[in-house]
Amino acid sequence: MLLQYQWEIFIGIEIISVILLLLFGFFRYFLGRKKQSTLFIIGFVSLLFIEGLLALIIYQKTGEFETFQIVIIVFLIYACTFGINDFRNLDRWMRGKIGAWRNIELLSAKDYDIIEKRKDPKQIARKYRISATVHLILFIIVQTIFWMLGTESVNEMLSYLKDLSWIETGEYMDSPYPNETLYGIGMIWMVIFVIDFIWSWSYTIFPSKPKK
Repeated sequence: MLLQYQWEIFIGIEIISVILLLLFGFFRYFLGRKKQSTLFIIGFVSLLFIEGLLALIIYQKTGEFETFQIVIIVFLIYACTFGINDFRNLDRWMRGKIGAWRNIELLSAKDYDIIEKRKDPKQIARKYRISATVHLILFIIVQTIFWMLGTESVNEMLSYLKDLSWIETGEYMDSPYPNETLYGIGMIWMVIFVIDFIWSWSYTIFPSKPKK
C-alpha cells in the first residue's frame, strides 16, 4: 500500500502540515493561547519525522533511490536549516501585522531590535554569507552522495572533477550520476547554486548604503 500510494500519502501529510500551521497561527495570534499553539508545532515536526520514516521504508522495500526520496530529503533539509529562520521571520511578521490590526502590542523589545538590525547592510551581508555557506555545505554533501551512487571509487569521482567534458554531452550515462533523475536534479541544482552563491556574496562585495 505504501509503494502504491506513496505520493498520495506524502501530499496528504503536507496538507495536514499546512492545516497545523494555520491552526498554530490562529491559536497564537488571534486567541493568544501560546501553550496550546505549541501543540500544533509539535504535530508539524512529528509529521516531518513520519515523512522521513516513510522515505526510508520505501527505500528499504525497493532498494532504489528515486524521486520520492529526493523530494522528502529536500523538504527535510529545508525544514532543518533555512526553514527554521524563515519560520521565525514569519512569526515576527505575523505578530507585527496582527498586533497593528488588533491595536495591541505583540512584539517585544528584542523583536524590534532584530527588525532594526535586519535593515543594516552589514547584517544583511552577514546573513547572506551564512546562507551561502550553508548552501555550499549542503550542495557538496548531497552531490557527493549522488556521485557515490553512480561511481565505484573515489578515484573515479576525482576523474569526473578533473575532466568536466561530461557536462557538455547532456547524457547521464557519461556523468557520475547513477540515473537520469539524479542527473537532472544535480545539474539544475548546480545552476541554482552558482546563481545563489554569486547573488549572496554580492551583498558583501557591493554593500548597499545604510538607510537613514
